Amino acid sequence: MTTTTAPVTVRYFAAAHEAAGVAEEVVPLAGGATVGDLLDTLAHRHGPGLRDVLALCAVLVDGTLHRDRDRPLGTPTTVDVLPPFAGG
Repeated sequence: MTTTTAPVTVRYFAAAHEAAGVAEEVVPLAGGATVGDLLDTLAHRHGPGLRDVLALCAVLVDGTLHRDRDRPLGTPTTVDVLPPFAGG
């Protein structure tokens, strides 16, 4: 049996960039993976600092805001991780 993988490009901004230690990375996920699967993978990969930041972040999938962790990711996919911003 062959496992399909879907590469997801993740771009981190502001505090998420700081917590992850990288501005961008490509994460291979099993076919059919969801936003929640990706966030869990990122938290495991980068540790509790990023896990805490992810809890506050907005997630854009291919430029569209998604709050549903069960949303399936397609391929190719770009995910932007955006912490809350202050300002006006």
